[in-house]
Amino acid sequence: MRLVLLILVFIAGNLSAESRFDREMISAHNEIRARAGVPPLVWSERLEAVAEDWAKNLLARREFSHRPNGKLGENLFAITGARSSTTEVIRAWADEARNYDYRSNRCSDVCGHYTQIVWRDTKQVGCGVARDNRREIWVCNYDPPGNWVGHRPY
Repeated sequence: MRLVLLILVFIAGNLSAESRFDREMISAHNEIRARAGVPPLVWSERLEAVAEDWAKNLLARREFSHRPNGKLGENLFAITGARSSTTEVIRAWADEARNYDYRSNRCSDVCGHYTQIVWRDTKQVGCGVARDNRREIWVCNYDPPGNWVGHRPY
């Protein structure tokens, strides 16, 4: 009986940790989308699995690149020698808003992470993280993808 109870406590603890990550990521994305006046995203476990798989792949290969021939939108973040948080990752992407000019629909520097987050037609997001003792890779996948040349995000 005691073993069963310990297993249930372990499972419950892991489920709450996973759901907290999901909730934090979707909440952070939707705060930025609300500021842009676009509808909220919903969390996709399918996209989460795809993102986590790619993050693990990049970490194992010691690379940092978008999935080749991907059919999803994708934001990447990496950090070496430290740990990051949901807030820091999403803030890094959202801070690119300062580089985006809506009127001309142009970036003065990097802004594609931000425009993917606020892309009006995107409905779902799923994110994953892979870590070792030196590095973290964060990946978020979006469906349908955004950042179509010549189109405004919202």
